[in-house]
Amino acid sequence: MNLRPDEITGIIKEQLKSYEAKLNLADVGTVITVGDGIANVHGLEQCMSGELLEFEGGISGMALNLEHDFVGAVLLGSDHNIKEGTSVKRTKQIVSVPVGEELLGRVVNALGEPIDGKGPILTKKKMPIEKIAPGIITRKSVHEPLQTGIKAIDSMIPIGR
Repeated sequence: MNLRPDEITGIIKEQLKSYEAKLNLADVGTVITVGDGIANVHGLEQCMSGELLEFEGGISGMALNLEHDFVGAVLLGSDHNIKEGTSVKRTKQIVSVPVGEELLGRVVNALGEPIDGKGPILTKKKMPIEKIAPGIITRKSVHEPLQTGIKAIDSMIPIGR
């Protein structure tokens, strides 16, 4: 099969017309140190405080310490597979967890995902895990003491329902 130069040019022009540029512009960083559930990541200049980060291998983390040269992230899982050089991707989402009555009686991990084997939790609402607490005046007042059963704690630290 012999192709003439004008046929090759025509084929290339057709391919160029149908070409769609698909860029994946994800902010990706690299782990520079890891230990005790904390990873320092270089290369995430636009990272937000409290942002959910995805580490290579499916581990999630939360950006907490925003420094000039690196981001300190708390790992929301085991750090056994996280090493220097592991890639980290921004999600551009603040860490939030599901909230609502559907969570009562369920066992969840740090991100509110079920780990009890009872299926997915279908909540209608999510809230950020880092949130300013309501003022003391707007809170519901405590009417009933909560007894822990340990006299030292019950006498020194009042806990209410």
